[in-house]
Amino acid sequence: MKGENNNPLTSFSKLFNAQLHFFNVLSYFLLFGCGLSLGVILSFHLKNFSLDLRITQLSLTTRSASPLTPPPPPQSLSHVGHFGLTEFLKPPNVMHDMDDKELLWRASMAPRIPQYPFDRVPKVAFLFLTKGPVLLAPLWEKFFKGHEGMYSIYVHSNPSFNLSEPNDSVFYGRRIPSKKVEWGNANMIEAERRLLANALLDFSNQRFVLLSESCIPLFNFSTVYSYLINSSRSFVESYDLDGPVGRGRYSQRMSPQVKLDQWRKGAQWFEMDRDLAIEVVSDQIYFPVFQKYCKGACYADEHYLPTFVTMKFGEKNSNRTLTWVDWSKGGPHPTKFLSTEMTIEFLERLRSRSQCQYNGNTTNICHLFARKFSPDALYRLLKFAPMVMQFHE
Repeated sequence: MKGENNNPLTSFSKLFNAQLHFFNVLSYFLLFGCGLSLGVILSFHLKNFSLDLRITQLSLTTRSASPLTPPPPPQSLSHVGHFGLTEFLKPPNVMHDMDDKELLWRASMAPRIPQYPFDRVPKVAFLFLTKGPVLLAPLWEKFFKGHEGMYSIYVHSNPSFNLSEPNDSVFYGRRIPSKKVEWGNANMIEAERRLLANALLDFSNQRFVLLSESCIPLFNFSTVYSYLINSSRSFVESYDLDGPVGRGRYSQRMSPQVKLDQWRKGAQWFEMDRDLAIEVVSDQIYFPVFQKYCKGACYADEHYLPTFVTMKFGEKNSNRTLTWVDWSKGGPHPTKFLSTEMTIEFLERLRSRSQCQYNGNTTNICHLFARKFSPDALYRLLKFAPMVMQFHE
């Protein structure tokens, strides 16, 4: 009975404790919610305050800093150096500071539009490969006289040669930066490419002829100019020759770039058009092979151009040279003509001693130049050549 009388108090105590626990939990949730809300509100206000503070600082900094200097007004065109087509076309001085790599790279450039946007008078570039001075220069002076603007002259002499030509000479200031050349060596071809490259810097040069200090012209300038400018082909002698001085000079190490049946021989003295000249200075496949494997008794200057031109551009080549030489006496060098041999009859004979093809027609003008002439022949050449060759016509 006693246990039953205490039951209502126990039940009330349990109910009260449960309600108290519920209110405690609810108060905790309310307190947490209030704290969270307060934190969010404070965070938002602090961000706005920070942004306003930065803007205020930036504004104050900008106001305190010195004002920026305004950009200078655009320069008047009257003060800008003019650089037009005329300046672009002007070739550099022949005595420039480009090395061979730079020179060949620049000379290899060619416009892809064939029509010239200016009045162009095509010129013939005369390339003299010499040891020293052009020994027969007075004769060439008479040849060039009165034809200014129709030719260019470039001289590659030994670097040790430092004498200067007279100021009124056509050869004055026409020597290009040069390197030592050895007979029969590949550096002979390097000199030829150097001459071509320098001449190619003048966009007006259309034909290119290689000559030596012992060469003479066989016709007057007008005839030579017309013959070259109007030719549809280049003139690089090229032929296949058996025996020790022909195919016997070929090295199997040149294969596969150059094969034995492609090996050719020919005279060093060439004449070519502008397109072929660009190809020669741009060649990075065949010339290195000749530099590496055609040495000594190979005589690279007698084989590189004949082989290269026949392999790549044979259809545009006449396969003959325009420079006459006399090999009748044999030996490694052609005959040298002395003063006693200079007669009108001799010079006339050189001018029409054979027949050949020119632009599809037969002609007896096959050689425009001749070599080798001794310096002591100059006096008699000056006496007879103007009459025979009809200079100044």
